[in-house]
Amino acid sequence: METTRHVLTYGDAFVDYIAANTTNDRFNRHLGGATVNVAAGISRLGLSSRFITITGDDETSAFVRHELVKEGVDLTHAIMVPEKRVSGVYIHLTPEFDRVFADYVNETPDLQVEGHELKGEAFERASVFHFCSGTLFHPEARATTRKALELSKEHSVLCSYDVNIRPLRWESEEHCRETVLGFLPLADIVKLTTAELAFLMETESLEEGISRLSHFSIPLVFVTDGENGTHAVFQNHTHHVPVIPVQPVDTTGAGDAFMAGVIRHVHLLGLPETQQEVVDCADFGNKLGALCATKAGALTAMPRLDEMQKIMNKGSEIR
Repeated sequence: METTRHVLTYGDAFVDYIAANTTNDRFNRHLGGATVNVAAGISRLGLSSRFITITGDDETSAFVRHELVKEGVDLTHAIMVPEKRVSGVYIHLTPEFDRVFADYVNETPDLQVEGHELKGEAFERASVFHFCSGTLFHPEARATTRKALELSKEHSVLCSYDVNIRPLRWESEEHCRETVLGFLPLADIVKLTTAELAFLMETESLEEGISRLSHFSIPLVFVTDGENGTHAVFQNHTHHVPVIPVQPVDTTGAGDAFMAGVIRHVHLLGLPETQQEVVDCADFGNKLGALCATKAGALTAMPRLDEMQKIMNKGSEIR
């Protein structure tokens, strides 16, 4: 019988076409997707990582599966449907090296993992179940996500939710906001950016946004703000946790690296019980996000445990 606990992630795999420069006229191909990055990031941090997704039988799907397995991600619970085609996303870079999601290509949006395909055994030894809003625009994916959350609760698995809003995937702002908000009360850990907080809470005030978010009674919230650090919210207390300065190359995936760090912390130590534990958790996530931003790409830039161990006791710049 398997005794090792794992982190379970659900979501779409993508092929990221990332601009090679800020003129956005050349692109490099990478395996991507927010949940892919987290699943791989978890594995790179030394944990057992399992991923629920759907792929097809074409060359692109074979590339996706090969790259995930190479990253140490277990695909036991992934689904294969021959007709499925993995989505693609084109990512442009601004002069400040921030990412802009410019276009999606999705040939088979209606082929999704179905709720009945989820197996209870996938959740039996899971410590954390992680998902994001990237698939919630689709009715089948919403139903599957709810089923996964039900199974998580049945097996006492903590639920992690990265809001991770991608406007191009939604038919309207109203539908996006209503759907994303509907899943907030089901999560134990929620991460969102300051822009996403403003969008969801319909206020430009950080303090007012956090106050409105408190009505959802989420145990642990992280509001990330790039180079300005993270606002960690726990038991009605908000802590600003700064991030060490870096020379950014590409911020794609930095939020996913942060999420992987938070999940690792929770996997090893459990949900924080004190304010200091919350700060420590956010600080570790910040370091991962900062290190990720010093490299090109998303999954390719996910930090490894040995890299983190070298900088954990350093307060200077990561170069």
